[in-house]
Amino acid sequence: MIVIMGAGGATGGATLRSLAALGVPTRSLSRDPGRLAAALDEHTLARTAILPADAADPDSLRTAFRGAHQLFLTMANGPHQVRYELNAVEAAVDCGVGHIVKVSAPAAEPDSPVAVSRGHHLIEERLRSSGVTTTVLRPYAFMQKLLLLAPGIATAGVVHGAMGRARCNYVDARDIGDAAAAVLTDPGPAGGTYPLTGGRAYSHQELTELLGELLARPIRYLDLGPSGLHAHLIGRAGMPEWLATHVVEIQQLAVTRGEAPDDTFLRLTGRAPRTLEAFLRENLHRFR
Repeated sequence: MIVIMGAGGATGGATLRSLAALGVPTRSLSRDPGRLAAALDEHTLARTAILPADAADPDSLRTAFRGAHQLFLTMANGPHQVRYELNAVEAAVDCGVGHIVKVSAPAAEPDSPVAVSRGHHLIEERLRSSGVTTTVLRPYAFMQKLLLLAPGIATAGVVHGAMGRARCNYVDARDIGDAAAAVLTDPGPAGGTYPLTGGRAYSHQELTELLGELLARPIRYLDLGPSGLHAHLIGRAGMPEWLATHVVEIQQLAVTRGEAPDDTFLRLTGRAPRTLEAFLRENLHRFR
């Protein structure tokens, strides 16, 4: 039995759907089972059992993990992420789960310039000390996050950032789900650490040029610098301070550490990753 944490999120939901497509039964955890059930398609819903659980409540996790063999662990970034994921790790260890697949982040190091990545490092270290077989997926920027730019592009034709000409790896969350399904159903890759990217890295300038071509109107990139972007995200986009800081840190990481495509996804799944152009075409109505 495979337990999916974060089944209502981008990567958890993608993994759940990928496993359902393979006919693999799962157990999905949610603080609101009814809401999760309503969001799932009929095919996926028929192949998963939805259980109530809250990452802030270790007892609920132990109940949900009982009898499980594998855990897919992903949670949204946030101030409580480390505590919640460590709760899940401890509960899984207590319940005898034998394999944990964790969604982590690039630069998950103790001295990472990205605070969220430092948190991921702490969780990875606890997993390694637990004795449980641990597989770590380290995806780069989700293509789905670009949809947050859609309102500004639709109304003003502008993308704001602080990356200069640096390039960013984008990966479709559905590909993360397919990669996760591969390592959950094939014991061969278990225990490894795998970066996940798309097939090409894009600068913000290249991203706006591509969007402009697809929309048949000019889209421009406005570089605000780190402090200017931070102020914009809080004052204009209404982001909480921690999230605005995270976005700036991620963009500055791309500046200081050049990003390039990786072939790990191809090796795990046997196919090329989805392209950014295909993703934008699929969601073009959101940018109009």
